[in-house]
Amino acid sequence: MEVVTGATGYMGGRLVERLAGAGRQVRALARDPSRLEPREGVETARADLVTGEGLEEALEGCSTAYYLVHSMEAADDPDFAGRDRRAAERFAEAALAAGVERAVYLGGLVPSDGSLSRHLASRLEVEELLLEALPGSTALRASIVIGAGSSSFRILVRLIERLR
Repeated sequence: MEVVTGATGYMGGRLVERLAGAGRQVRALARDPSRLEPREGVETARADLVTGEGLEEALEGCSTAYYLVHSMEAADDPDFAGRDRRAAERFAEAALAAGVERAVYLGGLVPSDGSLSRHLASRLEVEELLLEALPGSTALRASIVIGAGSSSFRILVRLIERLR
């Protein structure tokens, strides 16, 4: 069984669809599973990574977990990195307890000059926490993900509409 965290997000939703379409056993994890469209072959689970509520049960019986959760709150919120850290720590602890073998994490590119924004620094910290806790894990880094319906796509459309 494979579990997808952030299943209500753009990447998570697309991944659930792709895995289920390939005949894989999938559990879609969300704080509010009612936001997930029912799909044949997809089990849903309620869990909150930040509080840890329901997490160990949601990971039970899973060998692979896709970690697609990031705090996207306003940049002036001083604790988004703390929430990301707590979520990663609670996830790693629950994953180990549930016997998850590996996580696949999607983070951001690290600039070659080493200058990190607060968001990129937080994503790198989460990556390091997950890779240390679950050594068989993989981290993928993307600069931007654009697809119809994604946040990045909507931002670009708004910019194009407003600029000449």
